[in-house]
Amino acid sequence: MTTPANAIREEVWELINAQIKTFGQASRLMPSDLSECSYRTQRIRQLGQELDQIGTKAILERRFGRAS
Repeated sequence: MTTPANAIREEVWELINAQIKTFGQASRLMPSDLSECSYRTQRIRQLGQELDQIGTKAILERRFGRAS
């Protein structure tokens, strides 16, 4: 079963791998490449924030019980 956190982690890894592939190109980057890199960077940040929220919620639930 895939949890939301695992799905987010997988997407982050895919985005990071795409960044590595883009910056590892022998040719120079085109404006479209830079635009895609910017989008991926923003998406990685957003997903990181979502993981933080999931982690914080899990900690609070362990500490104080299930919150509805």
